Amino acid sequence: MLYRIFDKLFIFDSYSSRDDKGTHRAVNRLNQFANKVSKNNTQTCFILKCDIKKFFDSIDQEILMGLIKQRIDDRNTLWLLELIIKSFKKGIPLGNVTSQIFANIYLNELDQFIKRGLKVKYYIRYCDDFVMLSHDKHYLGKLIFITNDFLGKNLKLALHPNKITIKKYHQGIDFLGYVSFLYHKTLRNKTGSRIFKKLDARVVALKKSTVSEKSFNQMLQSYFGVLKHCDSCKLGKKLIDFLLRHFH
Repeated sequence: MLYRIFDKLFIFDSYSSRDDKGTHRAVNRLNQFANKVSKNNTQTCFILKCDIKKFFDSIDQEILMGLIKQRIDDRNTLWLLELIIKSFKKGIPLGNVTSQIFANIYLNELDQFIKRGLKVKYYIRYCDDFVMLSHDKHYLGKLIFITNDFLGKNLKLALHPNKITIKKYHQGIDFLGYVSFLYHKTLRNKTGSRIFKKLDARVVALKKSTVSEKSFNQMLQSYFGVLKHCDSCKLGKKLIDFLLRHFH
């Protein structure tokens, strides 16, 4: 019910936990924007990448309830939502099914400020990660302070000081598990390492029969699915070699 009411209020370029969105579409959109800003790679494109510090833990429950009450006035529904939100001491729990829609309702305030207030044309958000693109590096630098000020005053949030970067597009932009370059994208090194670490543990579990062959194969297919969305010949070969080594 919350999704039906609030989703139509969200900006187009909010990609987390929404129908027909997701990480792959967000990364593709980043590449589209970069090509536009760089005028098909003939000019320099700068990308500001930000992350909100301890986002789920820092959400103010009263502000969240206030945003919900702007659209919902049914007493029973509000009672239930308040019960869910206040069941956690502070913030909202990352694992709750409701937390993703709550996060989007909360950060829609930021989206609207950046898109409507600041008139930033090239902006993409996925949960608490977001990027802004421009040919002007100094303009993006100013946006860091303006955005952080808005977050503090209106949502009691702050940007993570160690996770703010401004880079040229051709240097490679690490966003949502992929590193995007001018003409290709690769899987983030940490993500690749994590895949093989998990596979090692699953192979051991499979041989001990503590996980089923079906479950192992599903995990394997999901990894091949991730690789399908980037230039991953080397990683794909490494994955096949891993399987041959363990199961040949």
